[in-house]
Amino acid sequence: MPSAVIDARNVQLTLGRAPARVEVLRGIDLSVGDGDSVALLGPSGSGKSSLMAVLAGLERASAGEVSVAGLDFSALDEDALAVARRGRIGIVLQAFHLLPTMTALENVAVPLELAGEADAFSRAAAELAAVGLAARTGHYPAQLSGGEQQRVAIARALVGRPALLFADEPTGNLDTATGSQIMDLLFERQRASGATMVVITHDPALARRCARVVELADGRIVADRRAA
Repeated sequence: MPSAVIDARNVQLTLGRAPARVEVLRGIDLSVGDGDSVALLGPSGSGKSSLMAVLAGLERASAGEVSVAGLDFSALDEDALAVARRGRIGIVLQAFHLLPTMTALENVAVPLELAGEADAFSRAAAELAAVGLAARTGHYPAQLSGGEQQRVAIARALVGRPALLFADEPTGNLDTATGSQIMDLLFERQRASGATMVVITHDPALARRCARVVELADGRIVADRRAA
């Protein structure tokens, strides 16, 4: 059995103060094996994006334990979490979040430069070629289509060779045809890199493309099944 890249035990997240206190996550237990692809499926408000934030070290759980790639996230402060994410976790978001004043090449090289890697630009160029953008490295985000911007975001997420890749509604800002192409690319690059991937979505058809589907409702896991 593959080792667990994610091991979450009794994870709870509570936001706000009484009487406006909200229980967002209510005792989540989740283990994800090395190289697996998992969909977190649920409607808006089910807790799936909040769970991703906790697992990615972007939000601290109110209670419970979270281990990612062999590191106990529950024991780390904010600065240590930022360092821990570097090289372990890549994130692709619905809104791309590219830096508008940087070219595609510069956007992809940023995480490597922050890590002090000497070959940041050559590795960024290779990753952009892998997502089909070898001819667009010098273009700025405003000069790229939505699909091309998401390709840059995928390259940026994977250039550091992370153990874990999160994709939060990665096709939400794209038309159906482009979204399908992006998902083909995302799964292709995930397989090539060997990263474990967690896809956050409300779309059952997209979720079924993953090897495992975990359904959330009201902050709880209500179903967990392998793909047929």
